[in-house]
Amino acid sequence: MTNTIGVAIVGTGFGQKVHLPAFQEHPRTQVLAIYNRNLEKAKTIAATNNIPHACDSIEAIVNLPEVNAVSISTPPFLHYEMAKKVIEAGKHLLLEKPTTLTANEARELYKRAKAKGVIAAMDFEFRFVPQWLHFAELLSQGYVGKKRLIKIDWMVSSRADESRSWNWYAQKEKGGGVLGATGSHAFDYIRWLFGPVGRLCALLSTAIPARPDPNEGGKLKPVDADDTCTLMVELADGTPCQVCLSSVTYQGRGHWIEVYGDKGTLVLGSDNQQDYVHGFRVWGSQKGQALAEIKTPENLEFPCVFPDGRIAPIIRVIEQWVNAIDEGKQPVSGLYEGVYSQLLMDLTQESHATGTWVKVPDFEDFIKGR
Repeated sequence: MTNTIGVAIVGTGFGQKVHLPAFQEHPRTQVLAIYNRNLEKAKTIAATNNIPHACDSIEAIVNLPEVNAVSISTPPFLHYEMAKKVIEAGKHLLLEKPTTLTANEARELYKRAKAKGVIAAMDFEFRFVPQWLHFAELLSQGYVGKKRLIKIDWMVSSRADESRSWNWYAQKEKGGGVLGATGSHAFDYIRWLFGPVGRLCALLSTAIPARPDPNEGGKLKPVDADDTCTLMVELADGTPCQVCLSSVTYQGRGHWIEVYGDKGTLVLGSDNQQDYVHGFRVWGSQKGQALAEIKTPENLEFPCVFPDGRIAPIIRVIEQWVNAIDEGKQPVSGLYEGVYSQLLMDLTQESHATGTWVKVPDFEDFIKGR
């Protein structure tokens, strides 16, 4: 298959910084339209990047016959309605995480896409980073043996400054908070790397209770979205997993996964606070030997490295999506995985609200609505 897929980009923050250059780089995709609710801004971005169409509504985007697929990277509270319109128009979909605001919304999108024959991918980009792929290979080969303990820390300082502006990210009802930003990824890769979750117990907290709103002269507005999430997780196979996520940790250690087993230890991590893709390395140890770095095989490395590390893995997400469109079947990192991640986010909120352990229901039953 060599036909070009016409793509529209909805969202001009992350979408303009990351999705746009990734689609422009991929040989099979052509960006034909850009969406921003401010039409003049959409026109400026379109003119700057040689994009034929600028739109300020999803209806205008999906009514363009030359647009075959739509990429959505708007804030989470907009995902459901936008994605639903894209799917109903029969356009293929690439959706940023978190999937929606609730697992029921995510499940509905999954069912609609399946019914319409729409190929829908999620941007769970860690599945495509070289060191993560290597880490997954080592785990599947039994490097650590029977797992005894998994420890995940994702601690950054992106919102540690109290003067950072109040916006949708500060609002729980709009999908803001560290759980949506990073927990959505963590729940996806826990299932990918280690298997399904059996039950969990969560504590969500907000260290910075108010932030200045630049649209109201710096007036302090209340923050009710979490900026730290701590989780105790028990996998379905009984393995304990400890998770700590925070966006308010000055000099936080970065993003690390440690796996301890009866044969050895594997560590994947990066302390890069500026770029959450560049900087990962893998270390291993078996039977008590010294921990040593394990070089990532060249065949897993990115063929091209960009100044913004997020672009290269999204090109791989796009490649998988394009191949899935060619084959007419859902990608491995698709809405199915998006529903799972969203379900565990919902259960995290439930656990925090009730102060109890929450059991994860059978996922096949959940996704089928049984």
